[in-house]
Amino acid sequence: MVVRHLRRLLAGRRIEQARLLRPRLVPDLTPRQFALRLRGAGIDKVGRRGKHIVIELGNGWTWITHLRMSGRFQLLEAGLDPKAEGIRFTHATFRLDDERQLIFSDQRHFGLMMVVETARLGEVASLRELGPEPFDADFSCDYLESRCRESRQAIKLLLLDQSKVVGLGNIYAAEALFRAGIDPRLAAGGLTRRRLVRLHREIVEVLREAIEVGSTLNTDPQEVYGRYGNGAFEDNWRVYDREGEPCRKCGELVRRFTQGGRSTYFCEVCQR
Repeated sequence: MVVRHLRRLLAGRRIEQARLLRPRLVPDLTPRQFALRLRGAGIDKVGRRGKHIVIELGNGWTWITHLRMSGRFQLLEAGLDPKAEGIRFTHATFRLDDERQLIFSDQRHFGLMMVVETARLGEVASLRELGPEPFDADFSCDYLESRCRESRQAIKLLLLDQSKVVGLGNIYAAEALFRAGIDPRLAAGGLTRRRLVRLHREIVEVLREAIEVGSTLNTDPQEVYGRYGNGAFEDNWRVYDREGEPCRKCGELVRRFTQGGRSTYFCEVCQR
C-alpha cells in the first residue's frame, strides 16, 4: 500500500534537494554523497521488492528504502515545517519540483536507505536473497511444500523468513495460520499436503483482503496527521493483538506467546 501511494504522488516528479538528518539511516554514504546522488533526479519508477521500496531515478541511480518497524513517508505542502506540523523523528527530507516536501520519519530509528547504481541492482544482497512474492506464480503450493519439507522450523517462523516468502510479516502470518486452522508452533516439515494447500490459499486471501480494505497501517503520505497504526484491516483481525479476548469462531480466549522474539497470537481450540 505504501508503494501504491508513493507511485501516485511521486511518479514523474523531480527531487530538487535531499537532506539526510540522521546519517545512520544511510550507512554506506555520507550525507553529502546521499544528497548529490538524489539532487535533480527525476523519478522514473516506484516499485517494491519484498518490504523494500525501490525507486528508479532518471540519473542512473536507484533509491531503496526499508521502513522496518516504524519508518514512514509524509508529504507536506510547500512552506510547511515538519516540527510545526507535529512531525517528530524526521530523519530525511526531500524537496520536490512542485515545492512540496517529502519527509521520512522513524520513531524507532530502524529504517534503512541506500542509493545504488541501477545497472547493478541485481547485485544488492538484501534484494537478491529474497524469496518469491506471495502473488507471484513462483509462490505455488508446490513451492511452499518444498520449503516446508526441508525445514525444521515452526511454521510461523518459516512464514516470517524473507528468504522463503516475502511480505507476510507478523500480523498476516498469524492471521493466515488462524484461518488455515494450523497451530503456529507445529514443525513446518510435519504438515500434510492437505494442510499446506489450505495454508497457501489463506496466505494469498488474507493479503488480498488487506490490500482491498487498506492494510493495517495509515500508509498514505498525505494523511500527515492520522495515527500511523490506524489501518482499516485492524477490524478484520481474528487473533492478532487480541490476547484474552474471545475467539471470533469458537469463543475460547485468544492466547499470546513469544516466538522468535515476536508475539504470536492463536486459538488453542481452532488451531491444531
